[in-house]
Amino acid sequence: MTSSSSEGPQAMVIGSFVSVSMEPPLVGFLPGKDSNTWKKMENENKFCVNVLSDQQENVANAFFRKENDPWEVIPWYESAEGLPAIEGSLASIDCSLFSVVEAGDHWFVTGQVLGAKIMETGSPLLFLGGSYGQYRSN
Repeated sequence: MTSSSSEGPQAMVIGSFVSVSMEPPLVGFLPGKDSNTWKKMENENKFCVNVLSDQQENVANAFFRKENDPWEVIPWYESAEGLPAIEGSLASIDCSLFSVVEAGDHWFVTGQVLGAKIMETGSPLLFLGGSYGQYRSN
Protein backbone atom coordinates (compact mmCIF):
# COMPACT_ATOMS: atom_id res chain seq x y z
CA MET A 1 0.00 0.00 0.00
CA THR A 2 1.49 3.35 -0.97
CA SER A 3 0.51 6.98 -0.75
CA SER A 4 2.02 10.44 -0.86
CA SER A 5 2.32 12.82 2.04
CA SER A 6 3.95 16.15 2.83
CA GLU A 7 6.91 14.04 4.03
CA GLY A 8 7.20 12.25 0.67
CA PRO A 9 6.10 8.80 -0.46
CA GLN A 10 4.75 6.44 2.20
CA ALA A 11 4.32 2.66 2.16
CA MET A 12 3.06 -0.07 4.40
CA VAL A 13 2.92 -3.83 4.03
CA ILE A 14 -0.59 -5.20 4.51
CA GLY A 15 -1.46 -8.79 5.27
CA SER A 16 -5.09 -8.82 4.16
CA PHE A 17 -6.57 -7.19 1.08
CA VAL A 18 -10.14 -7.89 -0.01
CA SER A 19 -12.66 -7.06 -2.68
CA VAL A 20 -15.66 -5.49 -0.95
CA SER A 21 -18.12 -4.43 -3.66
CA MET A 22 -18.51 -4.45 -7.44
CA GLU A 23 -20.89 -1.46 -7.55
CA PRO A 24 -19.42 0.85 -6.55
CA PRO A 25 -16.01 -0.84 -6.91
CA LEU A 26 -14.64 -1.05 -3.36
CA VAL A 27 -11.64 -2.80 -1.83
CA GLY A 28 -10.49 -3.05 1.77
CA PHE A 29 -7.56 -3.68 4.10
CA LEU A 30 -6.85 -3.64 7.84
CA PRO A 31 -4.02 -1.47 9.23
CA GLY A 32 -3.27 -1.65 12.94
CA LYS A 33 -4.51 1.23 15.07
CA ASP A 34 -0.93 1.87 16.21
CA SER A 35 0.40 2.27 12.64
CA ASN A 36 2.15 5.62 12.29
CA THR A 37 2.39 5.12 8.54
CA TRP A 38 -1.38 4.68 8.19
CA LYS A 39 -1.95 7.91 10.14
CA LYS A 40 0.13 9.77 7.52
CA MET A 41 -1.54 7.99 4.60
CA GLU A 42 -5.11 8.45 5.84
CA ASN A 43 -4.82 12.24 5.71
CA GLU A 44 -4.08 12.10 1.98
CA ASN A 45 -7.44 10.45 1.15
CA LYS A 46 -5.90 8.39 -1.68
CA PHE A 47 -3.79 5.25 -1.77
CA CYS A 48 -2.37 2.77 -4.27
CA VAL A 49 -2.50 -0.98 -3.73
CA ASN A 50 0.60 -2.62 -5.23
CA VAL A 51 0.17 -6.37 -5.81
CA LEU A 52 3.72 -7.66 -5.45
CA SER A 53 4.94 -10.63 -7.46
CA ASP A 54 6.52 -13.69 -5.89
CA GLN A 55 9.82 -12.28 -7.15
CA GLN A 56 9.49 -9.16 -4.95
CA GLU A 57 10.06 -10.59 -1.48
CA ASN A 58 12.94 -8.10 -1.11
CA VAL A 59 10.51 -5.22 -1.74
CA ALA A 60 8.11 -6.39 0.98
CA ASN A 61 11.01 -6.85 3.40
CA ALA A 62 12.46 -3.42 2.63
CA PHE A 63 9.19 -1.70 3.54
CA PHE A 64 8.42 -4.01 6.46
CA ARG A 65 11.81 -3.85 8.18
CA LYS A 66 12.47 -0.14 7.50
CA GLU A 67 16.21 -0.55 8.19
CA ASN A 68 16.96 2.07 5.52
CA ASP A 69 14.80 4.31 3.37
CA PRO A 70 13.27 1.80 0.91
CA TRP A 71 12.35 4.60 -1.49
CA GLU A 72 16.07 5.12 -2.17
CA VAL A 73 16.48 1.57 -3.57
CA ILE A 74 13.03 0.42 -4.73
CA PRO A 75 12.15 1.62 -8.25
CA TRP A 76 8.78 3.37 -8.49
CA TYR A 77 6.82 5.78 -10.67
CA GLU A 78 3.72 7.95 -10.32
CA SER A 79 0.43 6.22 -11.07
CA ALA A 80 -2.37 7.86 -13.08
CA GLU A 81 -3.59 9.44 -9.82
CA GLY A 82 -0.11 10.73 -8.93
CA LEU A 83 0.50 8.06 -6.28
CA PRO A 84 3.72 6.06 -5.83
CA ALA A 85 3.45 2.76 -7.73
CA ILE A 86 6.14 0.09 -7.32
CA GLU A 87 7.80 -1.08 -10.53
CA GLY A 88 7.55 -4.78 -11.29
CA SER A 89 4.32 -5.24 -9.33
CA LEU A 90 1.65 -7.43 -10.90
CA ALA A 91 -0.90 -4.62 -10.57
CA SER A 92 -1.46 -1.19 -9.09
CA ILE A 93 -4.91 -0.11 -7.95
CA ASP A 94 -5.53 3.58 -7.28
CA CYS A 95 -8.21 4.26 -4.68
CA SER A 96 -9.87 7.15 -2.90
CA LEU A 97 -10.63 6.73 0.78
CA PHE A 98 -14.27 5.63 1.14
CA SER A 99 -14.57 4.77 4.84
CA VAL A 100 -12.61 3.87 7.97
CA VAL A 101 -14.37 1.73 10.58
CA GLU A 102 -13.06 0.59 13.95
CA ALA A 103 -12.41 -3.17 14.03
CA GLY A 104 -10.90 -4.15 17.40
CA ASP A 105 -7.21 -3.23 17.43
CA HIS A 106 -7.32 -2.48 13.68
CA TRP A 107 -9.14 -0.19 11.29
CA PHE A 108 -11.16 -1.60 8.41
CA VAL A 109 -10.33 0.77 5.56
CA THR A 110 -12.46 0.78 2.43
CA GLY A 111 -11.29 2.46 -0.76
CA GLN A 112 -13.21 3.22 -3.94
CA VAL A 113 -11.27 2.04 -6.98
CA LEU A 114 -10.38 4.93 -9.30
CA GLY A 115 -8.34 2.89 -11.76
CA ALA A 116 -6.18 -0.18 -12.08
CA LYS A 117 -3.19 -1.09 -14.19
CA ILE A 118 -1.89 -4.59 -14.86
CA MET A 119 1.88 -4.45 -15.27
CA GLU A 120 3.13 -8.03 -15.42
CA THR A 121 1.92 -11.60 -15.49
CA GLY A 122 3.03 -14.01 -12.81
CA SER A 123 2.28 -15.24 -9.34
CA PRO A 124 1.46 -12.91 -6.42
CA LEU A 125 3.64 -12.81 -3.32
CA LEU A 126 1.87 -14.58 -0.45
CA PHE A 127 2.67 -14.61 3.26
CA LEU A 128 1.27 -17.35 5.47
CA GLY A 129 2.43 -18.98 8.67
CA GLY A 130 5.49 -16.75 8.99
CA SER A 131 6.94 -17.36 5.51
CA TYR A 132 6.55 -16.26 1.92
CA GLY A 133 5.05 -18.48 -0.74
CA GLN A 134 3.58 -18.60 -4.22
CA TYR A 135 0.15 -19.24 -5.65
CA ARG A 136 0.14 -22.16 -8.05
CA SER A 137 -2.91 -23.44 -9.87
CA ASN A 138 -3.24 -27.14 -10.64
